[in-house]
Amino acid sequence: MGPDDAFWEDGEWVSWDEIHQQIQYKEWRAKWPNADLSLVPVFEDLISVAEDYFLATGRHLQVYGDIGELYAAITYGIRLHKNFAQGSDGRLGNDHIEVKTIAPMNTKDQTSVKLSGHFNKLLVVNISEEFEISSRMIDRASLPKTSGNILKIRWDDLA
Repeated sequence: MGPDDAFWEDGEWVSWDEIHQQIQYKEWRAKWPNADLSLVPVFEDLISVAEDYFLATGRHLQVYGDIGELYAAITYGIRLHKNFAQGSDGRLGNDHIEVKTIAPMNTKDQTSVKLSGHFNKLLVVNISEEFEISSRMIDRASLPKTSGNILKIRWDDLA
């Protein structure tokens, strides 16, 4: 490393890549104050790959559930459980969170949740046809009552 790709500061060379990364982390921290910043580039890359694949092929990758869980971890600070953990997808403080994702190809803008799971909050992540992401969290006690074990939730009903 030398003068072409770095500068001398306080007795050491500092690369422009390091400066760029520090600026990027400050922007991410401002946007996602609760995030594990190591997950942000993975999330951004995954949503970009899903969109690029759709634009190139007209087909969807089966990654939207993972994108929703990464979004939950980054946006809310939810600590995700190990893969295939039963009952909920993660924790936020003392709350067990179930994350459900509405994928861009879901024309009904709805998802289903198993009520047998051990969760006390439901986070629904909506990925629009334009690959824009939004979310809504609801207490389990506020979910509509149903006689079955599966509850269908429409995005508009969560407003």
